[in-house]
Amino acid sequence: MKLWRSGGAPHTIGVHNARTTPTGVEAMKALVTEAIGTFFLVLAIGLTVNAGAALAPISIGLTFMAMVYAGGRISGAHYNPAVSLALMLRGTLPGKMLLPYWGAQFVGAIAASFLVWKFTGAPLAVEPAETTTALKAVVGEAVATFALAYVVLHVATGKGTENNSYFGLAIGGTIAALAIAFGGITGGAFNPAVGIGPAIVSLALGQGATSLAWVYAAGPFAGGAVAAYLFKFQES
Repeated sequence: MKLWRSGGAPHTIGVHNARTTPTGVEAMKALVTEAIGTFFLVLAIGLTVNAGAALAPISIGLTFMAMVYAGGRISGAHYNPAVSLALMLRGTLPGKMLLPYWGAQFVGAIAASFLVWKFTGAPLAVEPAETTTALKAVVGEAVATFALAYVVLHVATGKGTENNSYFGLAIGGTIAALAIAFGGITGGAFNPAVGIGPAIVSLALGQGATSLAWVYAAGPFAGGAVAAYLFKFQES
């Protein structure tokens, strides 16, 4: 099991339970893991969505589940800035690591979005349905991200559930279910890196991006924060 150290004392990282600022080497390992996991999440989204795959939500959920199991012991396997915010507010991610985690996640998302464009000939376009208003989009993203963060907090950090063997299945299943339920309404990001990373690439390629890209920051961050405070209330 990996250890992050503070003042010379060892602390087990485990899954989503790092409570101290890591050393330089351990921090770099965690950031690389976050970039890799987010990269494959966005790559799976882009390739399946651009191909019009009917089972895209299942592919995305399975990919996320695999990456969670792969990286959970190293970084906590957030792969989502809103989840990182929730875990920081919950107290399991050191505050000093929040911005580096966000940076790594966006690097992974942007790199994957570029590769999606190279593979498919079109950038990934994450955007609400034409009939979805800005208010519906931001509320939908907030509600869905709340559900995701709520599951992550409880199955990976709750009393009596830390270091269990089913956390990846629960989180990946939640992603798949939410993608099916909300994908046709909000675009189904539930993740600022997923919603904004591809938009950055589209703009860089001169192909424009949805004017509602901001909902993928506002909604998920709000949902993640509410989930964290509710979790703390329930666990108090």
